[in-house]
This record gives sequence, structure tokens and C-alpha cells, in this order.
Amino acid sequence: MFNMLYWLFNFLRMGTSGLTAQAYGARSERRCAVTLWRALAIALGLGIAMIALGRPICTLVLGFMDADGPTAALAARYFDICIWGAPAVMAGYAMAGWFVGMQNSRAALWVAIATNLVNISVSLGLVFGLGWKIEGVATGTTVAQWAGSAMAFVIVLWRFKPERVPLREVFERGALLSFFRLNVDIFLRTCCLVAVTVWFTHAGALCGSDILAANALLLQLFMLFSFFMDGFAYAGEALAGKYAGAADESRLGSLVRALMKTGVGCALVFALLYALAGEWFMGILAEDPHVVSVARSYLWWAVALPLCGFAAFVWDGIFVGLVAPRAMLLALAAALVVFFALYFALRHAMGNSGLWLAFNAYLLTRGLVEHMLWRRRQGLRR
Repeated sequence: MFNMLYWLFNFLRMGTSGLTAQAYGARSERRCAVTLWRALAIALGLGIAMIALGRPICTLVLGFMDADGPTAALAARYFDICIWGAPAVMAGYAMAGWFVGMQNSRAALWVAIATNLVNISVSLGLVFGLGWKIEGVATGTTVAQWAGSAMAFVIVLWRFKPERVPLREVFERGALLSFFRLNVDIFLRTCCLVAVTVWFTHAGALCGSDILAANALLLQLFMLFSFFMDGFAYAGEALAGKYAGAADESRLGSLVRALMKTGVGCALVFALLYALAGEWFMGILAEDPHVVSVARSYLWWAVALPLCGFAAFVWDGIFVGLVAPRAMLLALAAALVVFFALYFALRHAMGNSGLWLAFNAYLLTRGLVEHMLWRRRQGLRR
């Protein structure tokens, strides 16, 4: 629940990444610094607002999840503690995007590793050492979020030494409104993505607990593939923004071709791997042979996911670097329509297979629409 809520605010990372990469490509240290301080100011404002609205947000989310009494009580206790980490999470998103834009994704990697290590160690100590139960897990998560944010800020000051910028420049009205408009498009795109993800789970649950468990198992194969493709997306963000900022269309075109060729190769490898060893991999993840048996009936839909989805990951990274969130929003909105149209048309005739067909079509549509928008951009520039 909490991670899904924070996921909606990932626009801070994506928006900051593209703007910073373009400033870096233009060799403007001041623009890089202004983007950082503006993103951090907005992040802290959002985090404080989330704390102030914590109780209504918690009530709304739990109501949407339709959780039973005991589950809702545990979730509320977890939420009440974790909400105090909201400013740190928002600032962490901003700095992670800034690191990528500054062509230094390694810094974001080290911060992520350190944050998870702190989370694990503090949570284990509080739960098993002091017997804090859910409160221990929540406290460990919150401590880790602040520790990770503090580490990222130290890296910013020590490694990059950004310029000090007057507050009037950070909060310059026109630039601030432009930053918000950029992030509104990314936020709406994320809402569309969350809608598909939540409905996919809901639709699986309507088919019964066995199908729900099998779908969750198969989605782990997609998640593994997405972790690899996120690396290509981050490369697209950093390099596409850098070349766009430097007005180097030749290298930008070469980057797109290289990323697409690599993406195709990666998709083929994963599709082959899942076709040959998907059942074995699911057997490792699940203890219940019956769930694995049910999942086996839909394995070929999971095999198709890398082939249908690789382009969406690559194009998302490129359009983030180009600071073109409207293109990403249009692609996701079109894919959303395709997903729901196919699902409602096929749910009675194909059941769960119809759901998987709709999900594959949704991924494919995202990539195709973004490809067409890229071609249109290139045509306008000729």
C-alpha cells in the first residue's frame, strides 16, 4: 500500500532526471544546480504536505483496498510511522533523478544499497531484539529512508559541489510553473500505469484465488525482466538528455538505434529463457505445486511479455531524457484504452487468457505509439 502511494510521486525522479541531463549536455552548471535545489524544495514541500494529510490519505487508501478490520488496523499502524519518512523519500527521488541526469547513476546505486542495508538491519534489530513487531518494521523503514536521503545529500555536496542559488531564482514563477506542468504529465502517466496494475490484480482475483496466485507468480518473471530493462531506460534518460541539451541530433539518433538493438537482444534472451526454464524458475519461487501447475497453463503469455514490452521501457527512458512527458502520457493513455477494451471484450470468452492478452497488447501499444511519436518528432526536425 505504502510503496504504491510513493510510486505515484516517482515523477520527481523522472522530471529532475531529464532537466538535469539537458543542462549537463548544455554544460550549464548553474542550470544543473537550480534544477537540484528546485526539485529538493518541491520534494520537501510534498513530503510535509503528506505528513499533514497523513490520516485522510490513510483512510482513503485503506477504504480503496477494502481491507478487513485486523488488516486495516495493522496497515494504519504501519502507515502512521512510515509517513514521517515522506520528506526523505521525496528528496531521495529528486536526488536520484539528479544523479542520473549528471551521468552518475552509480551514486544512486550506492544510496539504494545503503538504504536497504539500513532497513534490513534496523528492522531485524527492532523486531527480534526489542519485539516491536509491525512498529519495528515501520520504524526500520523510516530510519532507512532518512539515512538514505542524508547519504545522497552528502554525496551531492561532497562529490558535485553544486552552486549556491538565490531563493528567488529557485522559486522563479515561470520556471516553477513549467516544472509543475512537466511533472503533472508524468504524474498522470503514472496514474494510468497504476490503474492497469491494480486492475490486473483485481481481475485475477475475480477468477479465484488459484488464478490470483498464478498471475502473481507469472508477474515475477515480468518484474525480473523489467529490472534489466530499467537499466536501459536510465541510460536513455541520461544520454538522450545529454545529447538533446548539446543539440547533437546525430548522436541522439545513434543512441536510439543502439538501445533498440540491445533491447531486442535482451527481450529474445529472456523470452527463450522463460520458454525453456520458466516452470523451473516458478518452482523456486512458489512452494505450492498446484499454483505452479495453474501458472504453467499461462506461461506462454509470460514468454511474450519481454517481446511485447521491451520497446516501452527503452522509449520511456528516451522521452524522459528529451523532457517530453506528454508523449509518454499519450502512449500510456492509448495503451490503457487498448487494455480495458480487450479485457472487457474477451473476459467471458477467454477468461484469464484474455486478461494476459490485454496486458501484452497494452505493453505493445505503449512501445508502438512512442515509436510513432519519435518518428513524428524526427520528421518535424527535418
